[in-house]
Amino acid sequence: MNGKSASEIATYGAIVMIPFSFKIFLAPIMERFTFLPMGRRRPWLLFGQFGIFCSIIGLAYVPDPLNNLTLLITAVLFAHVFIMFQDIATDSLVIDIVPLEQQGKANSFMWGSKTVGISISLALGSWLINQYGFSTAVLSMSVSICFIMLIPLLLRERQGEKLMPWSSGATSPESDLLKIDKWGKLFISFKKVVLLPNTLLVCLIIFVSKGALTYIETMLPIFSIQELGWNNVTYSNTYSTSKLVGGIIGMVMGGILIARFGTIRMFQICLFLVGLLAASMGFFKLFWQNAMYVSAFIAIFNLMYTLLVISQLATAMQVCWKRISALQFTFFMTLANFGMTAGAAVLGFFRSHFGWQIIFFIFTVMVFLVVILLQYLKMKTHFEHVDVLEKNYLENEAKLVNQVV
Repeated sequence: MNGKSASEIATYGAIVMIPFSFKIFLAPIMERFTFLPMGRRRPWLLFGQFGIFCSIIGLAYVPDPLNNLTLLITAVLFAHVFIMFQDIATDSLVIDIVPLEQQGKANSFMWGSKTVGISISLALGSWLINQYGFSTAVLSMSVSICFIMLIPLLLRERQGEKLMPWSSGATSPESDLLKIDKWGKLFISFKKVVLLPNTLLVCLIIFVSKGALTYIETMLPIFSIQELGWNNVTYSNTYSTSKLVGGIIGMVMGGILIARFGTIRMFQICLFLVGLLAASMGFFKLFWQNAMYVSAFIAIFNLMYTLLVISQLATAMQVCWKRISALQFTFFMTLANFGMTAGAAVLGFFRSHFGWQIIFFIFTVMVFLVVILLQYLKMKTHFEHVDVLEKNYLENEAKLVNQVV
């Protein structure tokens, strides 16, 4: 709207997203260092949230941001770095303290509220910028961030811990038991759990499933605009509306469906349905010019996408070893990011060799492959293996203590 070139916008987007590529390097730091009297994850969560708040305040006071892109990028970079701390701390906190049978429901609320939150903040932020200007809009957003910070500020991670460094309380037995006091122990533990057969299988499942979803997400706007002749506004309205509705339904129904079918079974069902959905687009080319048919496809895909991501995250959380949950889960999410890159890349390759019908069929093959891989995932066996790792770790710690004594 303000005459910025595509190159300037792309440069901004590329630079501010850099911190998201370094999550895997932050996770070991958060595992190794923390203030246990306040909890394993809560101090980092507060640190991240406070850093976001300060960064947003700084962003609000960037003078003439359209003509000060360096300052604008710097402020957003700082915000994204602190978002990484908050993101890792939140995910690992769920793994640490939410019972296994409730993690599916937790992921439903987390992913659904994220989708709804993005939609609301985008609409509200755009309106505030147009009505009151950039600084007022960003400062208004900082108020909500401040209120959000009250939740971890006023709630303990575990009973008996300190609310603040100067408050009464002490390290909980659970946190003390799970602490890792040496880098060597951290990385050896990570190596052992990653090399478990079911962990390796989950790595492959996450990579392929995320790649497949990104493949179809990247394809949809190209297909709708170039093949069907839609304009960008029509596609954007259809996609964003269905994305919001899918997020709300996922938030409400995700936990219920996981409780009914189980995480793995729900994952398979959603993959099978979205595979059939894509296959129907490939077979029924005759209906492509029917806007209602294509819109229904996009809407159902976005609903399935939400449920698939919830299932994927819940599966990744369940196979994590609590002792190194921040590092292990972040590793899974790093693989998911690589899958996104691969999904977009293979779309370009296949599109240069095949027509749109084959493009849809290839997606179907991808998701059916994940359905098959999930058949070989043995969660009970994995839990037993992790229990053995934990038992061996504690036995080794006890031996070291005895040697010192």
